[in-house]
Amino acid sequence: MAGEGRYFVSGPSRSRIPAKVDHAVDSPLCTTLCGDGARVRTVEHLLSALEACGVDNCRIEIEGGDEVPLLDGSAKGWVEAIEQVGLCAAEDSSGHNMDKLAPELHKPMYLRRNDSFVAAFPSFKVQITYGIDFPKVPAIGCQWFSSFLDASIYLKEIASSRTFCIYEEVERMRGAGLIQGGSAENAIVCSANAGWLNPPLRFHDEPCRHKVLDLVGDFSLFAQNGNQGLLLAHIIAYKAGHLLHTEFVRSLLNVC
Repeated sequence: MAGEGRYFVSGPSRSRIPAKVDHAVDSPLCTTLCGDGARVRTVEHLLSALEACGVDNCRIEIEGGDEVPLLDGSAKGWVEAIEQVGLCAAEDSSGHNMDKLAPELHKPMYLRRNDSFVAAFPSFKVQITYGIDFPKVPAIGCQWFSSFLDASIYLKEIASSRTFCIYEEVERMRGAGLIQGGSAENAIVCSANAGWLNPPLRFHDEPCRHKVLDLVGDFSLFAQNGNQGLLLAHIIAYKAGHLLHTEFVRSLLNVC
C-alpha cells in the first residue's frame, strides 16, 4: 500500500521491521535491522536493488533464519527478479496513487571518522563518487568510481558488482558467524600475497563499484512514507562502510 514503505517480516512472531535507519544497529561487515525482538541481517544488497529500481513500498518476508540470501554477492539477482515481476503503482486506502517524492539537500554535509568520510553536496541529480584504499592488498589498491545514478546506470554499472573480502580475514569472519553460507560463489576473494583467487572480475574496479551498491542500500534507509531514500545530491565517500553510511543517514534526519 502506498505510504507504507519497505519493511521486513521476520522471526517466530513474524515481527514487522521497517527498513528505516532508526532500526539499524551496529553490525560489522553488513547492515542489520532490528525491531520487536527480531532482526534481519545483510539487508543492503536487496534494499539497494529495490531503491535503484523504484520499489518504494514492499513487504519482504524472511523465513528459515534471520539473513537475506547472499545470492552471488551482488544485487543482480534481485534486480532480475524485480524486472521479471514488474512494478505497479501503489495506491492508498482510498485507491488513489501518491506522488513519489525525493529528499533534497540544501547545504553541504560532512562526516569523518579517522581517515574515512562521507560528504554530500546539493545537486539536481543523484551522483555518487566512492574511493577505497587497500595498500596491503596490491590487487585492489586504491580505486575510485564516480557516476550519476538512475535505474539504467545502476543495472549496467553497479548491480552485478559482488561483495569482496580478503582471504586472510575469511576464517576470522566465519568464526564470528558473519558470513554464514558465504563461499567463493557469493564473494570475490583476494589474497594480500596471491591476488584474486576466483577470477575473472566483472569490472576492473569491481570492489569499488560494490561499495557504491552498498551505499545505495544503506541510504535507502532514509526513505520516509514510501518515498525515495537516496538524496538528490552528489555523495562522496572514502574508505567508508556500513556503520559510517548509516551514521551519516541518521544525521540527515535533522536537516532534510
